[in-house]
Amino acid sequence: MKKLLTSALAALLLSPGAQAATVPASGHLSFSVVRKGSHIGTYKLGFTQSGKTLKVSIKTHVNVKMLLISVYHFNQQSTEIWQGGKLASLQTATDDNGKKSHISIGASPLIPASLWDVDMLRARTVLNTITGKPMRIRVASLGAQTVQTGSGAVATKHYRVSGDLARDLWYDAGGNLVKVAMKGNDGSLVSYIRK
Repeated sequence: MKKLLTSALAALLLSPGAQAATVPASGHLSFSVVRKGSHIGTYKLGFTQSGKTLKVSIKTHVNVKMLLISVYHFNQQSTEIWQGGKLASLQTATDDNGKKSHISIGASPLIPASLWDVDMLRARTVLNTITGKPMRIRVASLGAQTVQTGSGAVATKHYRVSGDLARDLWYDAGGNLVKVAMKGNDGSLVSYIRK
């Protein structure tokens, strides 16, 4: 019975219609960015649905300080427009520790590596949201796991993404992102944990 339920959940998360299920009922998701036990930033997503058009606004702000002095910052604002479950456009402005970049992409069959969309787990190539270039990825399922969030424990499925993008991702039963873990530029573990 447990195996049957796990298979049913996997089918739900990976079904072609799952894209709509990844949009939270609240219309937003908010994460704390944590490094070495300290809060260093935020990752916020806002979803606006109008008919078959979905607008996703994403803001990332990270500021690492040592002795009250900023030693690294990362700021990114992105807007994704989806039409009928397919990416219609992506616009991103990024400031990666003083290195600024802007991209503007039209319709694409690729999913941006903004991580919120559980359909990314079926992809083998995703769009880099800083450069706009394709990235080849592999995805491994690591099973069920309970994740502690700012609003309590959440039952999730854990996935590991490798290749041109290295991230550990946790999604809840509704297909919504709960947690992200990655290595920072200095090798330290950085996590996005849902508030």
